[in-house]
Amino acid sequence: MNPIVRSGPAARAGGLLILIGPLVSWLAEFVTAAAWQGPPYSPFHNWVSHLGLTGPPQTAFGQVADSPLGAVMNTGWVVYGILLAVGAFLVFDPRKGVRPTIIVILAVLAGAGVDLVGIFQGSNANVDNGLIALHTLGAQTVMLAGNVMAIATGANGARIGLSRRRSTVSMALGTAGLIAFPLFMADALTGWMWNIGLLERAVIYPIMISHALLASSIAARRLPATPPPTLLPTHATS
Repeated sequence: MNPIVRSGPAARAGGLLILIGPLVSWLAEFVTAAAWQGPPYSPFHNWVSHLGLTGPPQTAFGQVADSPLGAVMNTGWVVYGILLAVGAFLVFDPRKGVRPTIIVILAVLAGAGVDLVGIFQGSNANVDNGLIALHTLGAQTVMLAGNVMAIATGANGARIGLSRRRSTVSMALGTAGLIAFPLFMADALTGWMWNIGLLERAVIYPIMISHALLASSIAARRLPATPPPTLLPTHATS
């Protein structure tokens, strides 16, 4: 199968960027959740996006939120989105057909979605001024595009250089995320809010894990050795 990724240092750099993205986001989430004021932040009960609420405590979407380090979480999301988009451009070569082009488009959509979540908070103020629409658009975009990207990269694993196991895992992660998405939406829209944080992470974490799997494979690839220069016969240079 023809590869759909670039070769050389640029591709490895892109893989590192894609790998750093979810690690930065997870670190920001851990630090921000640790600073959450009482009661302690619950990854099962509390919304993920509530970690990014800055300012005084507020009750938003049925939950009390008090996140002193909300700016840290928002920064983590914005950095993640930028690294994902830039990394995808460095790794995948759109000149090699429709497949890499689709993956790059999905990566850009997912990255833009993460950035919207980090820039436009899910706050009461944004509900009042209408900017909550951009937050919601970003969240749903990354949830859908990110999981579809996981399936697409897994389906093209042989062309990317993924092992069969990693390809299968990537497709399984994306499928699991897409299955969890309507469950999460139903839980939120009906107002039931049963373990909303758990269901939200069931959609988001498969994306992040799939990025780590993809990126670690790309970053760890051995670069082809540069062939030695071909020496011309002596009579050709005389």
